[in-house]
Amino acid sequence: MTLPCTLGRARLFIPAHAKNLMEHNLAQTVHSFRGKRVLLIGDLILDRYVYGDAERISPEAPVPVLRAVEKRETVGGSANVAACLTALGCKVACCGAVGADDAGETLRRLLKDTGADAANVLSVPSRATTTKTRLVGLAQHRHRQQLLRLDEEDASPLAPEIIREIITRAREIVPEVDVVCIEDYDKGMVCAELVEAVLTEARRYGRKVLVDPARLTDYQRYRGADVLTPNRAELSLVARRPLDSIEAVAEAAVRLIEECSAGAVVVTLDRDGAAVVEPQGWRHIPTLPRSVYDNTGAGDAVLATLAASIAAGADLETAARLANVAGGLEVEKFGCVPITAEEMLAELRLADRAANGKVREVKDLNAELTLRRDRGETVAFTNGCFDILHAGHVDFLKRCRAQASTLVVGLNSDASVRTLNKGTERPINRFEDRAAVLSALECVDYVVRFNEADPTALIREIRPDVLIKGEDWIEKGVKGREVVEASGGRVVLLPLVEGLSTTKIVERIRGGA
Repeated sequence: MTLPCTLGRARLFIPAHAKNLMEHNLAQTVHSFRGKRVLLIGDLILDRYVYGDAERISPEAPVPVLRAVEKRETVGGSANVAACLTALGCKVACCGAVGADDAGETLRRLLKDTGADAANVLSVPSRATTTKTRLVGLAQHRHRQQLLRLDEEDASPLAPEIIREIITRAREIVPEVDVVCIEDYDKGMVCAELVEAVLTEARRYGRKVLVDPARLTDYQRYRGADVLTPNRAELSLVARRPLDSIEAVAEAAVRLIEECSAGAVVVTLDRDGAAVVEPQGWRHIPTLPRSVYDNTGAGDAVLATLAASIAAGADLETAARLANVAGGLEVEKFGCVPITAEEMLAELRLADRAANGKVREVKDLNAELTLRRDRGETVAFTNGCFDILHAGHVDFLKRCRAQASTLVVGLNSDASVRTLNKGTERPINRFEDRAAVLSALECVDYVVRFNEADPTALIREIRPDVLIKGEDWIEKGVKGREVVEASGGRVVLLPLVEGLSTTKIVERIRGGA
């Protein structure tokens, strides 16, 4: 059942089970990515980066002088989609062509290094491998800014015999995969003959085919695709008009479905998220605001996540929600840096912390802290039993939180409390209850259990920027000090509230005071 709202020719619909959709376990879908098989067909590109210090303007022309300090080569184009898929845990078989040149050999090697299968990447004599070289200036040796991009390519159509060979190899792979992806950069490989042949074979085995289109004004070469994934600017080219509203995007996508006999269109909308458009209607999938550092590779991350999600059996709405997460993480990085399944899971936990609570296992916590550090946040750590939480604890934890943007509290397990000579009846409150009370404090971001009397092993794993204890530890020696200071962190000792301690409170209760 759907609840339609007519907007011209495009019908916005909200499924009657929308609440259940919103509560869908996105994390479980991400866990299901592992081992899913994807056939990836498309233009393979070698990305080169030249990093240098831009310290002065040339006396010959009003341009920066770049003093090269580092050079790097990495996968680009559909090869970057392959890297994104393997980072998510998928198994990828690539079909495509590179030149019979040094760049082609480098690209094939880099592709294998990502974990993708490059056995069906053909080397074509007398054809240059598409190469993009970016000159990147470093301001104060840190802040990266792309100054110029140099493209070397032959974008003419591949010879018919090469296309036929790629079709033959793709047909052999289709039965072995869960989904098929076609990534078109309009560099001469993707054509109507190739798409039609792959679609025919995919339908025979019940496989979905996703197509990420090139910047074209006519999508007829993709006719019959199950899912088309243009961004707003690309869809505007096809519609031949600006698409300034989400409703206008939906109208254009509905028309595209009709003209190309497509099953659905997922339109990425930058800061506005995505629109999932199907013949029966459309849905807007919003996204979180992001600090955009570099949008290179965001489209590749989106396509990879859509493909992995569909391979895992997710519906289009779930796939689009996860693709929003991947695209958002990608724009916060410089260059094409594949987003891992662990990063996505950490981002989902961050976004849904209120529902999931603050208690974490160490492995999950580290992934979330890495994301926070990537955004410039700092991490403070303290630990204790916190058996009966009192005003002294609250005051101490508030001051701990003031030392960094994130506070992690290491909480002794019940077994470890019993090793601390606090008495046979301690802890009075079990771990779950103590963790629940700590989690209710606004100043506490995370609670993590540790089973040892000494928290050093936990501190070594978390790597806090600031380690905090009470001043009563000044003579006992702060556990973990060496670990923190060795990695450039600092140790802070805070004064405690006079006369307040769990032991004294327990004694007062027993004494009837």
